[in-house]
Amino acid sequence: MNACAFSISHTIRASQFLIRVGLVALAGMGVVGAQILTGRVAGTPITEQSAIVSSASYPDTYWVLNDSGDDARLFAIYENGEMILPPFLKKYYDDSTHVFQGFPVFGATNQDWETIARLKDTLVIGDTGNNGNARRDQALYFVLEPNPLAVEGTHILSRVPIAYPDQKAWPPDEWDFDCEAIFTFKGKVYFLTKQRAAQTINRPKPATRLYRLDSRFTTRINTLTLVGGQDNLGGWVTGADVSPDESRLAVLVHHPLNSGIWIFNAPQHGDNFLRKSGQFFPLGKRGQCEGICWKTNNTLIFTNEDQDIFEIQLTK
Repeated sequence: MNACAFSISHTIRASQFLIRVGLVALAGMGVVGAQILTGRVAGTPITEQSAIVSSASYPDTYWVLNDSGDDARLFAIYENGEMILPPFLKKYYDDSTHVFQGFPVFGATNQDWETIARLKDTLVIGDTGNNGNARRDQALYFVLEPNPLAVEGTHILSRVPIAYPDQKAWPPDEWDFDCEAIFTFKGKVYFLTKQRAAQTINRPKPATRLYRLDSRFTTRINTLTLVGGQDNLGGWVTGADVSPDESRLAVLVHHPLNSGIWIFNAPQHGDNFLRKSGQFFPLGKRGQCEGICWKTNNTLIFTNEDQDIFEIQLTK
């Protein structure tokens, strides 16, 4: 998606909120070290990276994707931003005029890819972007993680169409059914929505709802289950990921003055991560932050659409 301007009044209210909760939460979270710029993906076809997820099988490997309008393809990168490709292809891409174009995902269409997650060694791609809330064809693609050093492309396992139980019109009166953040927990896929005010693409609501996918039909709609929600996270939800030990959920929120990361502890019972208050870490002006994943149980990676890659170390 393209960066959108916030209204002046909303910007003031949201920035005051972010500063207030940030100062309180930061003290309790135990942040170790600063944000470290670890890489950039400049000079590659990764022009509008919207999501990132760590590999299940290959060290220091991350999967990223471009936003709407791109081909149906994935990119494998190292944390320093270097693209990964099979050695047998490198002779064809040995100068700046010939650049590797990523791994095509056969059987898929990128209408508005916005998010990616992982279920063990299966990648889950979210074709769930819905700026105007009029889409009725949102879906997930399930793809076995390919070996980026050995293959030239991959094929989907399945396409799983999804719908929200509380959306009754396309578009509805309340534009609450865009999604740029999916994550997995205990074998299930979850969705955090991105919401808009007054049926206007450029006016955000800082609220989100949490949904769960309970079925994986490929020939009919899978209606999601509403789990919970939060009224004010201070910005648009643009990414999320659960730590490898499934003890914490990181939620990335974008705001032009002060983007940030919320950390929610896993619930003792059930799966409503948003039932209790989280802890907030302000990122400052880091561009349009859109992707986040855990590197380890205490280390987060986040990205922006300016092609930057950052690392943050946390403690419990």
